[in-house]
Amino acid sequence: MQDLANFLPLVLIALVFWLLIVRPQRRRQQALAATQASLGLGSEVMLGSGIFGRVASLDDETIQLEVAPGTIVKVSRQAIVKVLDDGHEKGPAAPQPTERTEPANDVHEVGDQDDRHQ
Repeated sequence: MQDLANFLPLVLIALVFWLLIVRPQRRRQQALAATQASLGLGSEVMLGSGIFGRVASLDDETIQLEVAPGTIVKVSRQAIVKVLDDGHEKGPAAPQPTERTEPANDVHEVGDQDDRHQ
């Protein structure tokens, strides 16, 4: 009985390690594998390096990704970390740029001289 009591803390540590580290990591790996398997032509994806593009063609191990019109990059399927819906990730909307109608006070045309810098 004493041997079992000495062995119990080690078993509890192993159980906690499995619950907190191994199990969530396995779920993330399965989700990523499902994401990579669900790719189709025209899907907009994000690579692990942060590059965005559309899938132009698919192979078993590689993907041809169009990152700009006429620019095709060959990448491994494992490089894909996210598939974006309709070209946009769901989440907060990105702020739209506003158009300036009046020049800012501190902007000068080339050749203009400011009295402060003389």
